[in-house]
Amino acid sequence: MSEALLSPAKYVRSSAIVSREIGGETLVVPVRGGVGDLDSIFSFNPLGSELWNLLEAGTSVEEMADWVVEHYEVASQQALADIQAFIEELSGAGLVHHRGQHGSQA
Repeated sequence: MSEALLSPAKYVRSSAIVSREIGGETLVVPVRGGVGDLDSIFSFNPLGSELWNLLEAGTSVEEMADWVVEHYEVASQQALADIQAFIEELSGAGLVHHRGQHGSQA
């Protein structure tokens, strides 16, 4: 695991996205050049939707893992590893960034 992910890291959602909850799933569309990039739509299942909402609330990776352990039958280490992978995927797609980057507040 990377050292950055072992710290109490907080991520924020990009301001260059549009997200909506539809039928129990969250759809996230990146906005590029003022237009929704329909080739890059992300769809989150109910757990992914909850994590997406926790990101909006400024919840740290560790706090998200604690939330998952509280609500699902999963070990703490597994929850943390899964959330780190989820965050890395979102970050790679430009949907989130580490708090403090891109002009966000620390």
